[in-house]
Amino acid sequence: MMNPHTLSLRALLFLGLWHTGRRSFASAPGLQDPPKKIAVVGAGIGGTATAYYLRQEFGPGVKIDVFEPGSVGGRLATVQMGDYEYETGGSVIHPLNLHMKQFIEKLGIPPRKDVPSKMAIFDGRELTFEESDWFIINFIRLLWRYGFSFLRMQMWVESILDKFMRIYQYQQYGYSFTSVERLLHAMGGDEFLTLMNQTLEETMRSEGFSQVFINEIVAPITRVNYGQSVRIDAFVGAVSLAGADSGLWAVDGGNKKVCSGLLYHSKSELIPARVTSISVKVRPSKTGPTSTFYELNYADESGSAHALYDIVIIAAPLHQGKSDITFSGFSPPIPSHYPGRYHQTVSTLVHGTLNMSYLGTSEPASEFTVSDIFTTDSKDSVINSLSSIDPVHIPSGYKRPPASQAKVWKVFSPQPLSQEQLKDMFLSWDSVSETRWLAYPSYRPPHRKTPPFILHDRMYYLSAVEWAASAMEMSAISARNVALLAHHRWHHQVGKINQEDLHTRLRGEL
Repeated sequence: MMNPHTLSLRALLFLGLWHTGRRSFASAPGLQDPPKKIAVVGAGIGGTATAYYLRQEFGPGVKIDVFEPGSVGGRLATVQMGDYEYETGGSVIHPLNLHMKQFIEKLGIPPRKDVPSKMAIFDGRELTFEESDWFIINFIRLLWRYGFSFLRMQMWVESILDKFMRIYQYQQYGYSFTSVERLLHAMGGDEFLTLMNQTLEETMRSEGFSQVFINEIVAPITRVNYGQSVRIDAFVGAVSLAGADSGLWAVDGGNKKVCSGLLYHSKSELIPARVTSISVKVRPSKTGPTSTFYELNYADESGSAHALYDIVIIAAPLHQGKSDITFSGFSPPIPSHYPGRYHQTVSTLVHGTLNMSYLGTSEPASEFTVSDIFTTDSKDSVINSLSSIDPVHIPSGYKRPPASQAKVWKVFSPQPLSQEQLKDMFLSWDSVSETRWLAYPSYRPPHRKTPPFILHDRMYYLSAVEWAASAMEMSAISARNVALLAHHRWHHQVGKINQEDLHTRLRGEL
C-alpha cells in the first residue's frame, strides 16, 4: 500500500514536471548554434514524443522532419466496427505514467469515461475465478485460496514503482543516460539489473509466493499484457503486474490521438515515406573544419529521395520483421537488425454473441457481465485473453451490454484464429477485424546487453528501451532521455550525462 509520504512525493514530482517544463537551453549563453535539421524515423508514441521534446530542447529554429510510411500512432491504433471505433493496439495507461498524463493535459485531450469492469480467469476448460460485484466477496474468495498474496504482490510492485518514479525527477533536472542499463541502474540500482537477469517466476518464488498463485493469478496477467509466460524477466514482469492495478485509464477518442497531438505541437513536418538507408556524409565547412551529416534515403509513392540531417533519431525497432534500414559508411558498422526477436500477438475484434459453453459455465448469458477474461498458461488455453471492449469515445448514456447481446469482443492470441475456433467461441458474428502485431520483444532472461541509445556521434536509437519493457510510458521516458542526450552532446554538456547517485544528490531539492 502507498504511504502518505510516497503519495506526497509523487504529487510534488508531478507538479514539478508540470510547472517547471524545460528551460530553453538553445538560447543560453556560451552554447554553440543549434542544429539546422533533425530527422525522427517513426511516428508512434516514441517518435512523436521525441519530436515534442526535441522542440523543447533545441528551440524554434531547428527543422524537425518525422518519417512514417504508415499511420501516425504506430502500435497505437483503432479500427471502425459498426458505428464506433475501438482500440486494437496499446489500450491502457497506468495512473503513475506522468509523461502520458502531462501530454493529455498539454494537448487538452480528456481521459475516456470509465466504464466499470469485472474480470474472470479461464483455464481453457472452465472459469476458475469470477469477480463479484461485491468487494467483500472477492476479498474472502482470494484470501481463502491465496492468503495475503494479493496484498503482498501489490506491495512488491509498489516498491519497484517507487524506485521507477525517480526517473521523472532526474529528467526534470535535465539528466540523461547513454544506455538502457545505466538508466535502469539510476532508477533502481543493482536490483533493477538483477530483475532483468532472472525470470518473474524465480523472483516471485524467492519472495515467498506460491506456485499456485503464480500459475493462477500472475501468469494470466503476463499473458494478457505481453502474450508470454511467467518465464519473462522479472523487470518486465513487474511492469506487467503494475498494468493490473486499479485506476488504469485511456484517452478519449483513442490513444493514438496523443501521437498526432504531439506531432502538431512539435511543429514538425510529417513525411509519409519509408526510410531505406542512412549513410554518413562529410562536407567541407566555410569556417574551416569539415562537418558530418547523415543522409537519409527514403521512398514514397512517387519514388525515392534523400536529405541531409545534423541529428537523426530512430524511433522504430531495428529488428527482423520490424524495419529494413541499411547503414553504410559507419565505423564500427551498425547492423540493420539487432539480436532478439519481436513476439507476435494477434488482436482479433469480433462483433458477435459469446458462446457461454466455451467458458465451461452454466451461468445464463443474460447475467454474465464479466468484461475481461484472462487465461492460465495451460495446453488448453489457445487464447491469451478475451475482453468485451468499449468504444474509444463513450457516448452519453452508454452501458456495456451483457453477454446475451451481440457486442465487440477483443481476442488476443499467439496465432490467427481459425473459423473453427471462432465457431467455438461465438454463437454468431457479423464482422471480424484481425491485426497481427509484432507488439513487443520476446523477453527471455538472462538479459543480453540492450542495443545502445547512441548508434553514432549524432544518431540515436530510442527503441532500445523496449528490451527493458515495452509500454507507452517507457517510450515516452526514452523519448525524453534521447532528446536530452542529443541536446547535451550537441552542446558538450557532459555533466548532465550518466551521473551516478542522483537520487542521493537530488533528494533535498524537491
